[in-house]
Amino acid sequence: MSILRLTGVTREIGTFVILDRLDAAIALGDRIGLVGPNGAGKTTLLRIAAGIDEPDLGTVHRKRGLTLGILAQESHLDEAFMAAPDVRTAVRNGAAHLERMADELAEFERDGRVAEPGYAELQHRFEVLGGYTLDQRVDSALTGLGFTEEEVLRPPTGLSGGEQTRAALARLVIAAPDLLLLDEPTNHLDLGALEWIEEHLRRRGGSLLVASHDRAFLDATTTRIWELRDRRITVFRGDYSSYHRQREERDARALKDADTHGASIARERELIQRYRSHRKFSKMHEHEARLERLQAADVEAPKAARRLRLPQAALLGPGPARSGEMVVRATELVVGYLPALRSGGTTAIVATAPFLAAQRGDRVGIVGPNGAGKTTLLRTIAGDLPPLDGDLAFGNGVQLGYLAQLRAAGIPGATVLDALMQAAPVTSGEARSYLARFLFRGDDAIKEVRLLSGGERSRLELALLGITPANLLLLDEPTNHLDVGAREAIEAFLRESAATILVVSHDRRFLEMVCERLWVVDRGQVAAFEGSYRAWRDAVAGGWTVAAAVERERLRLHPEERPAKGRAGTFDPPMSGHVLPDGKMEDRINAATASGAADAATPKSAGTPRLPKLSKDAYRRQRDAIDNDLTRLGLRKNHLELATGNPAVQSNFVELRRITSELADVEAALAAAEDAWLALEERAP
Repeated sequence: MSILRLTGVTREIGTFVILDRLDAAIALGDRIGLVGPNGAGKTTLLRIAAGIDEPDLGTVHRKRGLTLGILAQESHLDEAFMAAPDVRTAVRNGAAHLERMADELAEFERDGRVAEPGYAELQHRFEVLGGYTLDQRVDSALTGLGFTEEEVLRPPTGLSGGEQTRAALARLVIAAPDLLLLDEPTNHLDLGALEWIEEHLRRRGGSLLVASHDRAFLDATTTRIWELRDRRITVFRGDYSSYHRQREERDARALKDADTHGASIARERELIQRYRSHRKFSKMHEHEARLERLQAADVEAPKAARRLRLPQAALLGPGPARSGEMVVRATELVVGYLPALRSGGTTAIVATAPFLAAQRGDRVGIVGPNGAGKTTLLRTIAGDLPPLDGDLAFGNGVQLGYLAQLRAAGIPGATVLDALMQAAPVTSGEARSYLARFLFRGDDAIKEVRLLSGGERSRLELALLGITPANLLLLDEPTNHLDVGAREAIEAFLRESAATILVVSHDRRFLEMVCERLWVVDRGQVAAFEGSYRAWRDAVAGGWTVAAAVERERLRLHPEERPAKGRAGTFDPPMSGHVLPDGKMEDRINAATASGAADAATPKSAGTPRLPKLSKDAYRRQRDAIDNDLTRLGLRKNHLELATGNPAVQSNFVELRRITSELADVEAALAAAEDAWLALEERAP
């Protein structure tokens, strides 16, 4: 039984028809992906399905009592959401029906009417709808979508546009409508949040209609595809990969049928002419009738889609020179912002990298959570930001090309053609010919830059990037706002390019198709991973962390710091990148054992004199600090162990993996604190 049905839906803007007599239906439990090129009408269809817009022709039938929620591509949040005192309250208000039921239950209890049948019925409904686990689900949604404890306490008005969109998505998750409509929900999500929302959408019982260009996301969340093509909907069964295979087969079959049909028409025309010349009119009329039937048949070759074509040769000058074998190398690099670049007036260290290197022809993906420092690292390599410390060196003959994630605002009145001709001394004809490769044809070339859509702006930046030759390409989210066809064109270009490539991206299919190695940024550290994106995710599931990789790299570069095996009192860093509750435990342990632990690790037979005893005040201060850490870490360990036994956590693979990983961190830190306590006791007064 369908919960929403579109019948003959048509939508026009002026004389342009966006949707033409669409017929489609959504059943309970359907998970549908809506695909098509930019401008095909996906957002328009979602708004019509949600009731925000009305069709010019046709009808939209919704099941009585149907609840639905929509996440717009650029969220227009309602006043109640923005007026909430903090993000957590705003997200919790998504379950307003549960809050009303809780108030009714409280009223029953205040009035002493708990024995009434209405109370038991209401309590049962409240439990079935998840009222008693609401706070747990709110916290899980906020954590899963990447909100920190500080961000959760901020008002929605204090969030960026991307953060507001993530909060709106969390609110929809909590609201749990019968039909969830999502328009490009992955635009502001990092890899961890993507995996969390995918797992949630797979488990939810309601229906889903999602418009997205993220192929991995569609594969993970959908079981049916609606393709918007030539203003009509075609339905395909299966996920995106299945749809892609079916579409290619249909297009190939349609092209073959069109060729056969055309050949048949040409053959009938030839026979008509032959019989006319031989004055065999009965045969001629017979073939004329056949020709009419063939011409009446609706057999057309599929229209060739306009595809992005990235030229390997630059617009100006010859191809890029061959660089040295080592293209870029960073040693003990510290990236961040100097006081002059920050409003606070203080230096901000974002991330440190013991050693990173890219050789000629390497294709390196830079991955990590939002805000970890990926863009800061790329901007530092590009020369936009100065290194705060360490060494950053480039090889011989390196020619650098940089595509920034945040593009400068367009000059009012400047067109796409103007932007290219200002950047390159070429004629208007040469500029138009070059821009056509990036789908700026005809009037599109004279659009104002400030009025371009996100996808059009991305294509323009790619065009500007290709003006001069480059053998080192630094790309920050190059697929943002691009449709699937454009993404595949970029993938093909980068796979064939001889340039060395460093690319920041959250597009998992793009990373898997293009990148052979990764630089992983997390918790203020950067480590190299020798393998593909999929191999990295498998390694993470097996316990690989940035912190452990950084420590191994540090010991490789400084073997003299490697502790001898079997020595007591040495400090082993945690094998995970999680930040512990107050983030300062390691500093206090190191302060307490900077020299004591090292000496304790040396065999007494070596003859090294023991360190002097501490004063009573120094001993007491250090002992109190370590005791506090032991108490706090012990409580945290107990809390995490209890959480692993929670059925809700056990049924959520992503949450269980996060908790077990943090538990391993806490246990390692607890062992380090105990070692520090033993080392300190040797210096007791």
